[in-house]
Amino acid sequence: MKLIIDGREVTALADQSLLDIIREMGLVTGKLSTDPIAAKIAGDVFTLNYIPLREKDVRPDSERVREAVAASGGVVRLIRYSDPAGAEVYTRTAQFVLFLAIEQLWPKAEATMSFTVGSGLYVKVSGAKDFSAEALRERVDKIVEENIPLLRRRISTAEAIEYYKNNGQEDKARLLSYRPLSTFDVYKHGDFADYYYGEVAPSTGYLRSYDILEAEGGFIFVFPQKKSPDRVSQYKEQPNLFAVCNEGKEWGELMECETVADLNELVEGGKIRELIRINEALHEKKFSAIADRICARGAKAVMLAGPSSSGKTTSANRLSTQLRVHGKKPILMSLDDYYVDRDKISPGPDGKVDLEHINTIDTELFGQHLDMLLRGEEVELPSFNFKTGRREWLGHKLRLNEKSVIIVEGLHAMNPVLLPEGLDPTLVFRLFVTPLLPLNLDNHNRIPSSYLRLLRRIVRDYETRGASVAHTLDMWQSVRAGEERWIYPFQENADVMFNSSTLYEIAVLKKHIFPLLTEVEPSDECYDQVRSVVKVLNFVHEADVDFEIPPTSLVREFIGGNTFYKK
Repeated sequence: MKLIIDGREVTALADQSLLDIIREMGLVTGKLSTDPIAAKIAGDVFTLNYIPLREKDVRPDSERVREAVAASGGVVRLIRYSDPAGAEVYTRTAQFVLFLAIEQLWPKAEATMSFTVGSGLYVKVSGAKDFSAEALRERVDKIVEENIPLLRRRISTAEAIEYYKNNGQEDKARLLSYRPLSTFDVYKHGDFADYYYGEVAPSTGYLRSYDILEAEGGFIFVFPQKKSPDRVSQYKEQPNLFAVCNEGKEWGELMECETVADLNELVEGGKIRELIRINEALHEKKFSAIADRICARGAKAVMLAGPSSSGKTTSANRLSTQLRVHGKKPILMSLDDYYVDRDKISPGPDGKVDLEHINTIDTELFGQHLDMLLRGEEVELPSFNFKTGRREWLGHKLRLNEKSVIIVEGLHAMNPVLLPEGLDPTLVFRLFVTPLLPLNLDNHNRIPSSYLRLLRRIVRDYETRGASVAHTLDMWQSVRAGEERWIYPFQENADVMFNSSTLYEIAVLKKHIFPLLTEVEPSDECYDQVRSVVKVLNFVHEADVDFEIPPTSLVREFIGGNTFYKK
């Protein structure tokens, strides 16, 4: 079989794996920064253990790779850690090694994937006598040194459910009861069997750069550096983020909705309506408490920031309502109106204009206006015309009085460069809005918060801009890169971090998004991202309860019907 691997034509022999082939090509050096960790064929990601051509005994799990090879014309693109898909493969490999090590050392313990904090992943551990991160690190080192092959074994879904029930992993057994397929793939080593929703590295030896740190109630797994993956990242504590993530987990416990299986049972039993009411009440209580703090401080400006699809606009409006309860007169402002004229923005080295860059905002002008407003002076505010790409002056003048509070909403609102020198810090309140979904698939498989934001953006882009799934996904990595550079480094500056996720919305979003996903073809470059979305949504019961969602809900910003947008 002829293959074209990273532009080089090679011949794949019978029963030769992709890993065997790239070794012969001299592409395996033992360094995470340069070694391939998976392969992309016809828009889909495959483990390097896949065998493109078999002499005999064709296995069902090899059909997919053969179909992909045929669809791509034999073109194979190798994926390394620097690729987002490669980093995900590395994370899943780390999960297998970590949970295997915990099973070996503390067989009666319960370990749960919780949330990502900066360059680290927090895993909660309970029921482990004398647990220590140091002992776990030593066992992980041993498993990595053994270089255990990570080979999938296909079993029936019924067999998998029985296995997990017998091993006390009721969370996995319950989740698999909602699996629409009759078979299930697991990775095994000895008596340990687990599964992670996507490909893993060829063997445990690929886990080359990591650290394991002690943390309250568990440990932090530290990832490699993104730009220099042969070195471990320096983990920085983020107490605000850690606290709001833990709060989200507490909300899940309160509403008895910690996993997708819990959510499905609420949908089946009709109790999702109560879940919606409780979740929305918690949000309203939080907005009320934030308004209390703003008024107690005597702040005159609220800087409200957050990543894409976090619900900033709805949050600004709901906070405005709560401030009015305090007798305030809130005024909404958008940083978008301070965009520099498009023709004045210089393109980057790649020839493209980076619209996520802080330099796209006229920070000097905004700082001047904020300073003047807080000193009681009148200011004419600009308006940005997105059709012409230019700033306009339409005579919109503003002067604050004793009851005024301005709410400034924008991606960069947390960046300190926006604030003028010498400003009284008590006059400014900083609010960071981000959806930190606390819902897990099961104890060993979390749903990343970025996944929820992507679902929200796909639905909103389609509903309001007519954008296809492929178009949104094509932009997503650029959006994420901009957030990592310009938004997340400043999130700990916030006075309050608000978790804008809701536990019920993934079941609501499924109805809106699933038909759109079927439009993406296997030949599309974004097909692997679509598959990762579908793998999760396949386990989620669709909830047709849009009528139960309040018109001021954050979810309404994405599915439509948000009254804040009505004139």
